Amino acid sequence: MPRTVFCRKLQQELPGLEQPPFPGPAGEDIFNHVSKQAWAEWMAHQTTLINEMRLNMMDLTARTYLSEQREKFFAGEEVDQAEGYVPPAE
Repeated sequence: MPRTVFCRKLQQELPGLEQPPFPGPAGEDIFNHVSKQAWAEWMAHQTTLINEMRLNMMDLTARTYLSEQREKFFAGEEVDQAEGYVPPAE
């Protein structure tokens, strides 16, 4: 039976990640309080931000920006959207 967590983002009990997404306290916090589904939603949003805003992940400023956006995303706060991005039609 998969491990479940009460997801901070989606506010319900859902399957959790299999391991922390990265080392350290932030990774442990995500592991303990974010569901697989919310993490997948964040990864899609992060990819959009990186691509549409042409972020260089070698740049500390870009990594700090994404970290701040990730915290807002999981807290249910307003996050930046890629300007001019139009999601593909379903």
